[in-house]
Amino acid sequence: MSKYDIIVLGSGPGGYVTAIRASQLGFKTAIVEKESLGGVCLNWGCIPTKALLKSAQVFEYLKHAEDYGLKVEGADKDFDAVVKRSRNVAEGMSKGVQFLMKKNKIDVIEGFGKLKPGKKIDVDGTEYSADHIIIATGARSRELPSLPQDGKKIIGYRKAMTLEKQPKSMIVVGSGAIGCEFGSFYNSMGTEVTIVEYMPNIVPVEDEEVSKQFERSLKKAGIKIMTEASVESVDTSGDGVVATVKTKKGEEKLEADIVLSAVGIKTNIEGIGLEDVGIITDKDKVIVNDWYQTNMPGYYAIGDITPGPALAHVASAEGIICVEKIAGMHVEKLDYGNIPGCTYASPEIASVGMTEKQAKEAGYELKIGKFPFSASGKASAAGNKDGFVKVIFDAKYGEWLGCHMIGAGVTDMIAEAVLGRKLETTGHEVLKAVHPHPTMSEAVMEAVAAAYDEVIHL
Repeated sequence: MSKYDIIVLGSGPGGYVTAIRASQLGFKTAIVEKESLGGVCLNWGCIPTKALLKSAQVFEYLKHAEDYGLKVEGADKDFDAVVKRSRNVAEGMSKGVQFLMKKNKIDVIEGFGKLKPGKKIDVDGTEYSADHIIIATGARSRELPSLPQDGKKIIGYRKAMTLEKQPKSMIVVGSGAIGCEFGSFYNSMGTEVTIVEYMPNIVPVEDEEVSKQFERSLKKAGIKIMTEASVESVDTSGDGVVATVKTKKGEEKLEADIVLSAVGIKTNIEGIGLEDVGIITDKDKVIVNDWYQTNMPGYYAIGDITPGPALAHVASAEGIICVEKIAGMHVEKLDYGNIPGCTYASPEIASVGMTEKQAKEAGYELKIGKFPFSASGKASAAGNKDGFVKVIFDAKYGEWLGCHMIGAGVTDMIAEAVLGRKLETTGHEVLKAVHPHPTMSEAVMEAVAAAYDEVIHL
């Protein structure tokens, strides 16, 4: 039986990052993967969707070339080629992870891993043992009883990335990041898109002002939005689908070629031996302490299968903390109040910290600043004037409570707020940090200036 210091079960952005950090710290490490290195994120999630969205963005530019003084005749899309490019990008990233495993001398064990008592893992009949086993099996598309996925007319995100034929019309159920990104992509490609959301606002986790601006932008782009609505049933017996949607005004029938179910995720914790080992779960999640130890010594869990936010960058951070703690290093607990969230639709959304509503409910007296991209020279030059940056400060001590952005490229700007909050930066310090001009990112400084009644360009 092969013996390791650490075995990681699952090779997504939680698992493979954990394995690399473990190897860097001198642990003899192996990683178990049943499909492709990089997991869902690299192969079927974060990365290939961004490739699809990039194609959509370029196509939008071509369609609006005249706005930039350019003439492009006969611009068209090749849906198959767009999908193929996305798959090639994902494949390249997965090969990159293979290279990293080799470089860091990590053994890759292919197959389905099942936990065994005594700090062992069975992979398709072969047993391996380790001093520490880290479970990072991730999650998949959640299925609703009213929306059983058949892979043809009712699909999940995975199938939405590789459809053989572009649908003429699509109903997207759920307006979180996954639903909005696919809605945005297919709309840009020319599909008629309707988004159905159960909550009063789309992207319901975001600040209300961001949600409202996003809804306006999507409607302007031609997407139909239904809020406070739920899909009760879908009839797939005809050529397309007929969805029965319950709204405040009563039931409505929607016809489309296809339904995309984007109502969240379901953890991959079945059949991996948790019960055999005696690891406690609650509400579909593995229960862990601040250092990602389960109730059973020697077994740890990170990423989507634990109670924190189901985000790639969270899984990576948790894995690093987990192995550094195992190595006896002095480590800080992860601050779950300072995790950025991003939606890569058009326009993009990025946020960190409290929304205005949350900050008020927490009893803070607030200083709020907003800077619209319509007042930004860079946004005007780029032809992307939709959106704004909103900052929320505690009026008493100047703590940066939250930052919310919507607009072109804002997912690349949110790190300033994450770092500022980590370093306990005050609004005045942000103001005194000279921001380059003209940039989209100077809108952060301008929004802070607005919060403190010092804004120049409004």
